[in-house]
Amino acid sequence: MRDPQSLGRHDSWEGVRAVVAGFGVSGFAAADNLNHLGASVTALDESDGGADSDRREKAELLEVLGATVRLGEGATAALPGDVDLVIASPGWKPSAPLLAQARDRGIPVWGEVELAWRLRDPNHRPPWLAVTGTNGKTTTVQMLDAILRAAGLRSVAAGNVGLPLVEAVMDPEPYDVLAVELSSFQLHYTDSMSAESAAVLNIAEDHLDWYAGPTGMADYAADKGRIYERVRRACVYNAADPETERLVREADVVEGARAIGFTLGMPGVGMVGVVEDILADRAFIEQRETSAAELCTIADLASPAPHFVANALAAAALARSHGVSQAAVRDGLRAFRPDGHRIATVAEVGGVTWVDDSKATNPHAAQSSLQAYDPVVWVAGGLAKGASFDELVRAVRSRLRGVVLLGRDRDLIRQALSRHAPDVPVIVVDDDETGPDGTDRQHGSMERVVEAAATLARPGDTVLLAPGCASMDMFTNYAERGDAFAAAVHRRQH
Repeated sequence: MRDPQSLGRHDSWEGVRAVVAGFGVSGFAAADNLNHLGASVTALDESDGGADSDRREKAELLEVLGATVRLGEGATAALPGDVDLVIASPGWKPSAPLLAQARDRGIPVWGEVELAWRLRDPNHRPPWLAVTGTNGKTTTVQMLDAILRAAGLRSVAAGNVGLPLVEAVMDPEPYDVLAVELSSFQLHYTDSMSAESAAVLNIAEDHLDWYAGPTGMADYAADKGRIYERVRRACVYNAADPETERLVREADVVEGARAIGFTLGMPGVGMVGVVEDILADRAFIEQRETSAAELCTIADLASPAPHFVANALAAAALARSHGVSQAAVRDGLRAFRPDGHRIATVAEVGGVTWVDDSKATNPHAAQSSLQAYDPVVWVAGGLAKGASFDELVRAVRSRLRGVVLLGRDRDLIRQALSRHAPDVPVIVVDDDETGPDGTDRQHGSMERVVEAAATLARPGDTVLLAPGCASMDMFTNYAERGDAFAAAVHRRQH
C-alpha cells in the first residue's frame, strides 16, 4: 500500500490503488488523470450509461489506457480489497456502503475538488474564486468568469459548472484564475482547499433528501460554510441572509482576510450594494469611509430581477477582491447573458408575459423569482426533495393571480396554498389526464398547464414557470421541462 496524502502533480502515483466512486463528468476526469499520473485506477458506477454512448466510450477508452471500469447494478456494493484512496463523486451520500466501508478501513475519501486542489502545479497556482449557496451559484460564477475575461485574464468557469476542476488544474496552459462553483456535496469531501476569496450566496432548504434527519439543515449549512475555511482575501456574504454571515464568523480564515457583505440596499463601509440604480463598491476603494465607486448600473444587467442583481454584486465583490478594475466589472456584466431557463422571457401574448425559470428547482429559488413579478400566475410542482412551501407561499401570496400545479409533489404546494393563500385560485393538472405514454404525458401535461395558466392570466400579468421542485418525476432535467413549457406557449400562439 502507498499513502497518497503527500503526493502531488509532479510525483509518481505508481503503486497507489485508487477507486473512483461514480463515473459521471467529474468521476471520469478524476479517473483519467489519476491513471495518467500512474495510479492503479478502478472506476465504479451503478449505472451502465444506458443510452449514453459517451459514457460507454469513455469507459472503453480508460480500459484501453489500463484502468478498470465496472458499470452496472451491484458494481458499487463492495469496496475492492486493496485500496489506498477513494474519490467520491458529488451526490454520493456519506452513508453509501462503499464509502462506509472505506471509512471503516481507514481509507481516505476525497472528492474531485480535493483531488484537484492537491494536483495544482506548484510552479503556477492560479487562485480560486469560489462560490456556493442554495441558489444563484451558476449565474454568479458565469458572471464572475465574464468579468475576469473582460479584465484580460485567462479564466474558466469550473467545478459544479463548466470544466471539471481536475481538468482545469491539469491544463498544460495554466489559467490566471479560476471561477469555481461548488455544491454542498462537493464541499463535504473537501478538506484542504484555500480559496483566495469565497462567497456563500444564500442558505435555504434544499437537498433534505441527502441531508436527512433532525440535523439535516445544520449539516447542509456547515458543508456550505466549508468554502470559507482558509480563505486568504475576502469572505463574501449576503447581508440579507444572516446565516451566511454566521458562517463567515465561524470560519478559520488566513489572517488578514476580510468579510465583505453584499446588499440590495445602500452599502455600508466594507460592502457592495445599490445606490439608486447604481451597483456601488464601498469595500475595495481607499476612500470607502466617505465615498463609493460606481461599478455599473442595473440597466447594464440582463435582468433587473432582485436575485439577478444580488448575483451580480457577489460576482463583482469576488472580482474586485482579485484586483479587477471597475471598468472590467462593468464590461463583463454588460456582456453577460444567463443560460437558458433562467428568468427567460418566452413570449408576450395579449398583454401577458410568459417566463421560463425552470432552473428554480427549490422553494428559495422560486421565491426569489416570484418576487420579481407582480401580479403573477405561478406554475409549480415536481419533486420537492423534502422541502416545504409554507414560508414561500406566505412571502408571495399577495403577488399571486393564480397557481397551476403539476408533478408528483404538487399536493404539498396545494396544501401550503390552502393554509396561507386560500383565496388564490389553484388549478391542478394530473398526470393521468394525459395518457399512459411518458412522452405524451410530459408534453400533454405542459399543454394543459399553459391552457390553465391562460385562463387565469389577465393583461399585464406574468405567467412564471418557477417550479420550486426538481424535474425528474416527469422530465429528464429542468432544461427539458423548460423547453416543454416554451413549446406549449409557442403552440398556443399559433
